[in-house]
Amino acid sequence: MQTKALLPLFILSFLSSSLLQAQTILTRDSQISDMISQISADSLRAHVNGLVSFGTRHTLSVPATATDQPAKKGLGAARQWILGKFNQYAKQSGGRMTATLDTWMLQPDGKRVDKPANMGNVMATLKGTDPTDTRIFIVQGHMDSRVTNVMNRESDAPGANDDGSGTAAVIELCRVMSKSSFPATVIFVTLTGEEQGLLGAEHLSERALTEKWNVEAVLNNDIMGSNNSSDTRIIDNTRLRVFSEGLPGVLLKDTTGRIGQIRQFGNENDGKARSLARYLKEVGERYVENLEVVMVYRNDRYLRGGDHTPYVQRGFAAVRLTEMNENYEHQHQDLQTKDGIEFGDYAKFMDFEYLRKNTAVNLATLSNLAKAPTVPQKVTVDVRNLTNATVLYWQAPQAGKLKGYYVLMRETYWPFWQKKFFTTKLGMTLPYSKDNYYFAVQSVSEDGNESLPILPVPNLR
Repeated sequence: MQTKALLPLFILSFLSSSLLQAQTILTRDSQISDMISQISADSLRAHVNGLVSFGTRHTLSVPATATDQPAKKGLGAARQWILGKFNQYAKQSGGRMTATLDTWMLQPDGKRVDKPANMGNVMATLKGTDPTDTRIFIVQGHMDSRVTNVMNRESDAPGANDDGSGTAAVIELCRVMSKSSFPATVIFVTLTGEEQGLLGAEHLSERALTEKWNVEAVLNNDIMGSNNSSDTRIIDNTRLRVFSEGLPGVLLKDTTGRIGQIRQFGNENDGKARSLARYLKEVGERYVENLEVVMVYRNDRYLRGGDHTPYVQRGFAAVRLTEMNENYEHQHQDLQTKDGIEFGDYAKFMDFEYLRKNTAVNLATLSNLAKAPTVPQKVTVDVRNLTNATVLYWQAPQAGKLKGYYVLMRETYWPFWQKKFFTTKLGMTLPYSKDNYYFAVQSVSEDGNESLPILPVPNLR
């Protein structure tokens, strides 16, 4: 008899077996829905216009020894403007948020930095309310811009979409989320130096590694506010790409045998970044209507790079959110009209309703993660015997108000989790063969917020 494939989560199904509790219908958290309703296309437009007003935001437009404050043009003025926004929003946080300019001096590298550079990432930290919860979630975009010549720091470079869109999204998320509290910490960052070689992300990811931050997820937003493409002339504001790597980059230096384990158990598609992308798709589509999150199975596009990469190279879960169809006439271009085509990264070429939806995906994902308990501990699958059932065990999370757990299940070839089974116990037996499916376990809060999924480790003893 031919069997049908399991239905994906958005086509909810139920199990009648007495061995399992009925699958839970996934509902929206009212607090998250309320925050999403506060995201404004007009507010995002104002943020982008404010960024564009500084003429250029080239990384090297900041004097190496001067302060930012007196300037009316350049990145130094822009980052002070962003810092002012963050400080303004901190006033509505009840003391939970602080804003800083994380600065350092960068010496010439003989490539894209030809003089000592006054670098600075603008950061707003919304401290978590649970002192036992050390998790940090980072959302970021890069504030620097450029024209055709990457070393041209004088010409106007509006950078409305690249990456005024991602920077505006971070500012808007800070504006809305600062009024709420979360058990875990959320950091809002506008990075510098992306166009000169991912410099701001290199600095911050290295700092996170050195200072042993418990960074559980990084959402990098870059070029996410235009609905149309060059060449193909497609116009579509209903799809958002999320790029993620499958195998962690740190495995290039593997000395622990993890590569062998991944090969043996077939987990090539379940690295930290890919698991985060899968989570982002499920939660984003749950809350944001008329938008499909398209998972792209590679770290980034051909010939291009993004500020999530320094994080994944250091072992953190990081993904890139970017528009579905890029228009290269409005990226890295001198401001000119040629053969009837207007080149340049202007705000008039953007779709701010599309940017609103893409920003909302970020908010839904960040809030759901920051409200969830920490992940379940020591998740194992029993492989000691040849059986057609799957037995999973785990231990309670280290922090968070817990309602119970979801056990996730999907067929090995299926891109997304297809079923969720709820339980309050620290284990579950499923009448499905561990040889035929992937499983994972999530902690679930009292409001129904899920942690990131943890795949089980085979228990051989």
